[in-house]
Amino acid sequence: MTRMARFDSPFLLGFDQVERLLDRVARTGADGYPPYNVEEVQTDKGGQLKITLAVAGFAAEDLSVTLESNQLVIRGGQSDDEDRNFLHRGIAARQFQRAFVLAEGIEILGADLENGLLTISLEQQAPEEIVQQIEITTRGS
Repeated sequence: MTRMARFDSPFLLGFDQVERLLDRVARTGADGYPPYNVEEVQTDKGGQLKITLAVAGFAAEDLSVTLESNQLVIRGGQSDDEDRNFLHRGIAARQFQRAFVLAEGIEILGADLENGLLTISLEQQAPEEIVQQIEITTRGS
């Protein structure tokens, strides 16, 4: 399979990292576990985001939420209780990893586990507009 360059325009300089990021997102597994919601919440301070994952059966110590570079990574893993003898096992002790790529200016406010739902609160800072005047120098006459 041939890889097509998305940012091959001469006007898009230094976007190699963005292209790698898009490739990483495209490779993210199509596994829908655990199901999740992403919602936007308007507050007095501005925009907040909430990511909610359905993690029924997981305790707080079975979950980990980390920020790796600009990627929010949620991992879950349960250990099998070998003392239990299941006649039917319909609820799997399944490990998972779910990652979300965060834009610059997004701050993680915290994570909360309640009634089998893990909610991660994020705040989006308004980007600063920067205008910079570049001095033009001349060499010789």
